[in-house]
Amino acid sequence: MASPMNPGYAMHPTGFPAAMPGTFPGYEGANQIGGVVPPAGFPQYTAAVAAPVPILGSFPGYEGMGPTGSGGFLPPPNTGYPSGPSPANIEWKIPSLSQDEAKKALHDYVSSKCCYGKDPVEQSEITNLVAHNTYRYRLETFTESREPEWAEEPYKGQQVDANIQPPPAPWNVPVDVKKFFKAEKQSIKIPYTSSLKPCQKCSGLGKGPCKKCDGRTKESCSLCNGSGKSDTDEQCMKCSGLGAMNCSSCSATGFKECEACVGKGQVLSFIRLNVEWKNNVSDFVGSQDSGIDTDKLKAVTGKELFSDQQVMVYPVVNFPDPAIAQASEKLVREHQSQYGQTSRIIQQKHTIELIPITKANYTWHGNNYSFTVFGQEKKVNAADYPDTCCCTIL
Repeated sequence: MASPMNPGYAMHPTGFPAAMPGTFPGYEGANQIGGVVPPAGFPQYTAAVAAPVPILGSFPGYEGMGPTGSGGFLPPPNTGYPSGPSPANIEWKIPSLSQDEAKKALHDYVSSKCCYGKDPVEQSEITNLVAHNTYRYRLETFTESREPEWAEEPYKGQQVDANIQPPPAPWNVPVDVKKFFKAEKQSIKIPYTSSLKPCQKCSGLGKGPCKKCDGRTKESCSLCNGSGKSDTDEQCMKCSGLGAMNCSSCSATGFKECEACVGKGQVLSFIRLNVEWKNNVSDFVGSQDSGIDTDKLKAVTGKELFSDQQVMVYPVVNFPDPAIAQASEKLVREHQSQYGQTSRIIQQKHTIELIPITKANYTWHGNNYSFTVFGQEKKVNAADYPDTCCCTIL
């Protein structure tokens, strides 16, 4: 039914007038681009000379972008192909571990354990040392991906340059790589895509109803929770029995400055290019019969025998261990296929390390034991060390 107080407004069942489309005075053009004139009481801002708002997807190279926009640009340009295997001067020898070095490594290991006795280290004799050296192949592929998306920010006098000239395509925007093989992210505003449009959140008014009081200018009294009475059933002293007070959030105006446009009524719309660099790493450790878990070998370094870095590396060839050559060929092919489709390969690097692993056998009190020293850090694995106990430190 119509309200006798406000002709043209329908009454909501709660008693509040229900909005009829297009019936609010001063809001007739709220859903039309540029059709809002702030009424009295709202701040007046001088509008910038705006370029026409571009149609989504109208920029060359960005045709597939939608309102929330990502993605329909062409795949990255071809990085190229490796020129061929690089010559390598490989030193195959690695110094063998002496008995004194093995015993010192075990002594340092036992000293780091609060419940390990030192008698087996100090009283035992090493009977023999057996080398179980192994190779580790590592391939690193440093990639760059680019994803454009529509973005907005409050207009504060920034340059409006849409339609002045075509913007650069996503992969033609100049972006500097800070450091190879280091993960990084960066966002860039694409030139010649910026235009002005009324803020959709506030319909270009620069203000909106206060969320705390829903635009009613009053909020429930925090002392009496809106009852108007105290615990003793007397009139609430804070709100004088009204149960409500002026809204502290909007100073009883019923409105708050729009956060999206910071009260300006306009926003700058543009295409933002999100650039991400990733370092994709794959490892392969050759077979070894030392009993050391492969995960433990990830924590140590070896002696680097081979290293090659270029835009696209060529698989290792003629390596003495066929398993390493096969792993190199497989991983290089996988990386270039997997990461070259949606990202641009900036650099690749592959290395071969010789990880020293030595198993030491020793006797103590007539029994045989062993421990293994591995990596250039000389870490120790001694699962059957004879003098251990369990205790709790309070």
